[in-house]
Order: sequence, then C-alpha cells, then structure tokens
Amino acid sequence: MNKQTFVETETETWFEFVPVPGTKLLPLAEPVPKGSIHRLKMIAGTVIPVHYHPCDEYVYVLNGTIETAGRECKTGTFWFTPAHTQNGPHKAITSVELITIRLGEIGIFEEL
Repeated sequence: MNKQTFVETETETWFEFVPVPGTKLLPLAEPVPKGSIHRLKMIAGTVIPVHYHPCDEYVYVLNGTIETAGRECKTGTFWFTPAHTQNGPHKAITSVELITIRLGEIGIFEEL
C-alpha cells in the first residue's frame, strides 16, 4: 500500500560527509536507485573541489552564500549540472545550506 513519507528534518541525525571535512548531510529520499535528495550543510570556508557525477544534479541554496564555478550564489539560487560535467569547486563564503537532488549514484570523491 502506498503512503506518504515524512522526515522531521529538525530532529533527524546529520552525517559527516567524510570526503569533505566541514560538511554534513541529511538524507531525505532516494528518488531513483542510488540517487538522493538531501540537505547539505557547509561551514564557512569549506571547499568541495572540482568533481564529476555520473548523473544529473540539481541544487537549491536554502540559506547562506556559496561560490560555485566562479559564480556567487545566494539564498534562493538554483543550479543544474548535467551528468559527467565539471561540478564546482564549491566554496562556502558563509555557512550555507543546500538541497541537492542527484538522479543516480554520487560517484567517487578523491581524498583531500
């Protein structure tokens, strides 16, 4: 039987995103196999280096300011990155929180 699913985002456990110190993830849903919808928090000064995903990715800035691919993105900015396209670098200018939707697996992040 189908039913609605709810995530209490203020009480759920955030996970450290190990490849990038200064980041935390809160999984919200898996829209397709190996895909994800999640919240991402980055503390000011955190940098996610240039990387590639083998799938499309959509990002919405919930709050804060982040620089990505040389562009400053503030609260309310949305961007789309097609599969296998250079993504980033992402630099948190302030502490920032994003919603990210990835339509497939994350791929590999190299150790920093």
